[in-house]
Amino acid sequence: MSGTLVAVLALGLGTYAFRLVGPVLHGRVALSERTRTLLARGAAVLLVALLATGTLLEAGAFAGWARPLGVGAAAVVAWRGAPFAVTVLTAAAATGVLRALGVP
Repeated sequence: MSGTLVAVLALGLGTYAFRLVGPVLHGRVALSERTRTLLARGAAVLLVALLATGTLLEAGAFAGWARPLGVGAAAVVAWRGAPFAVTVLTAAAATGVLRALGVP
C-alpha cells in the first residue's frame, strides 16, 4: 500500500472513531461546568480562527481588502437577523462590487 492510501485510511478511521465516541459515551461521562465552558469557548476560538484565516489569507499572503470587507458586510447582515442565503449573497455581492471597482 502507498503512504497516501495508508494516511487516508488512518484519517478515515480516526474520523469515524471521533463520531462514534459521542453516542457511546453520552451519559457515561460527567463534565464539570468549567469544562463545558472551556469546550464551548474553545469551539468558538477555532471557528473565529478559521474565519480569520479564510478571510484574510490566500496562498499564504494577504488576500486583499475586498474579501474582508465582503465578510464584514455579511456579518452586519447576519447580525441584523437575515437568513443564511441572504448573508452569503451579501458577502458575494459586496466582494464582487469591490473587486469590480478595482479594490484588490
